[in-house]
Order: sequence, then structure tokens, then C-alpha cells
Amino acid sequence: MSTTASHHLSPAFPGRAPWGTASKLRAWQQGAMESYLASQPRDFLAVATPGAGKTTFALTLASWLLHHHVVQQVTVVAPTEHLKKQWAEAAARVGIKLDPEYSAGPVGKEYHGVAVTYAGVGVRPMLHRNRCESRKTLVILDEIHHAGDSRSWGEACLEAFEPATRRLALTGTPFRSDTNPIPFVTYEEGNDGIRRSSADYTYGYGHALSDGVVRPVIFLSYSGNMRWRTKAGDEIEARLGEPMTKDAIGQAWRTALDAKGDWIPNVLRAADARLSEVRKGIPDAGGLVIAADQESARAYAKVLRDITGAKPTVVLSDDTGSSGRIEDFRQSEDRWMVAVRMVSEGVDVPRLAVGVYATTISTPLFFAQAVGRFVRSRRRGETASVFLPTIPDLLSFAHEMEVERDHILDKPKKGEDDPYAESEKELEEANKQQDEDTGEQDELPFEALQSDAVFDRVVYEGAEFGMQAHPGSEEEQDYLGIPGLLEPDQVQMLLQKRQARQIAHSKKKPAEEADLLEMPADRRPVVTHRELMELRKELNSLVGAYVHQTGKPHGVIHTELRRVCGGPPSAEATAGQLKQRIAKVREWATRMR
Repeated sequence: MSTTASHHLSPAFPGRAPWGTASKLRAWQQGAMESYLASQPRDFLAVATPGAGKTTFALTLASWLLHHHVVQQVTVVAPTEHLKKQWAEAAARVGIKLDPEYSAGPVGKEYHGVAVTYAGVGVRPMLHRNRCESRKTLVILDEIHHAGDSRSWGEACLEAFEPATRRLALTGTPFRSDTNPIPFVTYEEGNDGIRRSSADYTYGYGHALSDGVVRPVIFLSYSGNMRWRTKAGDEIEARLGEPMTKDAIGQAWRTALDAKGDWIPNVLRAADARLSEVRKGIPDAGGLVIAADQESARAYAKVLRDITGAKPTVVLSDDTGSSGRIEDFRQSEDRWMVAVRMVSEGVDVPRLAVGVYATTISTPLFFAQAVGRFVRSRRRGETASVFLPTIPDLLSFAHEMEVERDHILDKPKKGEDDPYAESEKELEEANKQQDEDTGEQDELPFEALQSDAVFDRVVYEGAEFGMQAHPGSEEEQDYLGIPGLLEPDQVQMLLQKRQARQIAHSKKKPAEEADLLEMPADRRPVVTHRELMELRKELNSLVGAYVHQTGKPHGVIHTELRRVCGGPPSAEATAGQLKQRIAKVREWATRMR
């Protein structure tokens, strides 16, 4: 029974193996089944990366429990109306009938259970408790972190499903960054005294990537100059990727995403060119723009229509018509869909291969959910491409795609090194609202005046490639034109070759013709203002130590470092230049020992 339920699934169903092994469960799904059946616990938490097939695992387990009369009915709790319908459709394909329209009263005899939302449970927890008490029930809590979105939802889930015979909790993204305990999740205290969530089975992105279950992701980052006017009337100009205060980063970011500027049209044009290249190998490949709000979504749709000549699908809110539009897009071969948040999590459109991250939400949870829309693999060699603004947090998340995070119930001790500390503060503000997915930064009053776009870099499997290039240039096309069907090592090799070609071409040009920063991406890291200050502090400390070794004045050593490494004084140097000088002064100090 544990392997046969998946036989009934359609080829597009996410649980099917991507190439030729569709009649069996994937290795991780079988492993999770065996882990569950070995102990048959009341509560089981499965953490599996988006696109890996959590739905298949859950429905296979539900089939087994129903078949062996461990339970008599199933309740699926999903984050949205669209997803509860998607669960009902998936369950029907394996012979489990769920009522997605259930609201009250007895369930029809033709159904094995119901599919509801967390919000619905929050409104009527006693209704669901009574159902659990009257018949042995399996509760599947999809994307369980949503039960912590508000205290009322968590309390309602506890009240409703405390009597359940079995509870299966699923999540496919890093857990929430706040400290609201999540119902039915076990927390274990570590040696540091901090309690962290404990999963019963984990299948991370790194494992899924090596197994070929998900696509590798190419992140294409765009910088550019932004100009805006503050509420006080001051005009400010800054470049995306340069160290700035949190407020300045937020305003520069929002300036970039303003459809009236040049950044968005240039990035959408580049993304469409990338989609055209991908469609040479994947003819039905689609693109998704994740917008911050309805006004922006409509504006982006108009830009895409001007670029492509075709009207994109627009999904503005989680209403009854949205599910139909997403389903129509899923089954079509249309190029683009523009949506506000709701398709960032759980929506099954396996043909999505190109994405544009056009929102200012900057939490690891939302980023992982968004990227998860593009990683569902259907056949070997498919790659995904996601376009980003050059924002330090986003590039950090792109580098850490393979990092698995547990939910931390206790705040880290003061002074503990936590790379997510800055986004935690943003999340704390975001969580004042009901749903973490609305976690935009504080939006201070400002007016976007002007923006332009510059191709900045490619992030792939933790490495950075590329030199800056103007939109439409041959250098940009080098990266947009990477074939959409390649093995991961072939992508890596192509990126290395194209960067080498860029460097060779750059060296042939006279210096006066270089109007962009002509330095490979790995030598110009994007850092926060705080990180830049730390680099300057480290350099000054090392120079001070070298002063004691040599007896030379500080100024002489700094001048010599500039002569050898190049670049402006330390106060104006980039992070890459500071790191070069740090390495050089360390080298000098070592030679003197």
C-alpha cells in the first residue's frame, strides 16, 4: 500500500519522479514512510524542500492509515482557499475524496474527509474538535508554520485537533523567525540552552538537488542608480548593492521596483529574453513576476504586454477567480503570470522556470517560498532562473539555498553571532500583522524619481560570476543565453567560461572606455553598511599590529597597500578592495615572522 497510491497520479503531479520512475515513490518519500511506519507516532513532522513531493508522501500515508483502519477520516488544513482545493484534487487522484467546500454540519457520506484553511479553523475550532472526537481522524497540517501566524490561529489549531488520532505536520520552507510556538511541533533544548524545532524526517534542498528531484537555480542580479525624494524634500541618489542604512536600502529598493522608472522594464525585458532561451529546450516554460501590491502587478503586466505583445495572466488576490486563472495558466503554454504574494507558496505550476522577485519582502521564509515555485523538476537537465535586485539580504539568501534552519523558540543570547539577526528585526515588525507573508520593510514616505538597471552578477550554487554590463549588451546576453537544459556541472563550466571571456574582452579595451565597474563579481561582494564598517575596523587593526612589527607609520602602510592593491582610500574603498588589503597585510606580517 505504501508504494501503490502514487500510481494513480497524473504526469504533472508534483509527486511523480521527473524522469521515468513515476511508478515508485521517490527515495525520500519511501524513507519517510518507513520512518513513520516503524514507530507510528501520534505526531510526525516532515520537512521537505518545495518541489520534492510532500503532497504525495502525505496522501500515500493517508491511504495506508485509512486502508489499515488506523483512522476513519482525514482533515487537511492548508494556508489558502486555492491550496485546499488543490489538495482535494490531488487526493481525488489517489482515491481519497475530500470536501473542499465544507463549512459546517455532517460531511457527505461520499467523502473521506475535508480540506479547510487555517483561517477557517480559527473561526470554528469546536466544529473540528467535535469531528475529531466523533471519529478517528488523521489531520494533515500543510505548511504548519502558518499555525503560528497569529496567536488565535495557533490556539484554534490546538483546540480543534488536540483529540486527533494522528497528526502529520508538513513544511517545505525555513521555519518562522519569530518565537511563537507552533502547535504539535516538538522543541528540543540544545547545549546553548535554546530550544529548536525537531523534525522527524528532513529532506533539504541540497539533498533534493543532488538527487535530481529539484532544479538548480541561477540567480541573476541587477544593480543600477536610484534617485528619490524624501518627505523632507531632499533628493537622494544611491546605487543598489552599495552599503546603505536599512531605510535607504528600502527606499532605493522601492525606487527600483517603480514601473515608471527604467529598472523594472529593463529587468522584465531581460527576464523575457531568458524565458525565450529556456523555451528552446522547454517549449512550455513559463515565467512569474511576484509583485508587492495590486497597483504594481497591473503596471508590470502592462510592461510585459508591451514587451511580448501578449497579455499576461494577472492574479491579484486570493479570491474565487484566482484559482481558476492559476489553473488556466498551469495548463496553457502562455509566457507570463504576474501575481501578488499568493502564488509564492504551495501552488503547483511545474512549468514555471523563470521568476522576477519584484517585492520588498526580505525574510528567509518568504524568499524560500518564492524560489520554491521554480524548482519543481520534470526532466533531467532543467534549470530555473530567478531575477533579483542587488540587495544584500536577497543575495545572502541566494547563497544559502541549501542551508536548513530549524524554528528557534528562544531568542539567541545577547551577542550570539546570528547571520539572520537583521531580518529577524524586520520580521518582528512584520508579525504585528496577521500573516508573515506581508513582511515588507517599514515604508517611509518618499517619491521615486528615476532608476536605471545594470546587469550585476550571477549567483549559482554559492559562487558568483560576471562583470557589470548594460542591458541589451553582448555581455548581458552571454548570461541570458545560457541553455535551459543543462546538467549542473555544465552550468558551472559555462558560467566560468563566459566570465573569463568577459575579463579577456575588458582587458583589451582602453581604460577610458570603461564606464562600468569592470571587476568580477567574486571580487566585489555585496555587503551591508555594518559589514563594511567591520572590514574597515579589521583592516585598521591589522595595520596597527603591522605598525608594531615594522615601526612604520600607519599612513605609510595604508599608502603602500593602495599602491599594491589599487583603489581609493579606505574610507571610500569597496568591500572587495578592503578584503584584498586585509589579505595583503596578513601576507606581509607572515613573512616577517
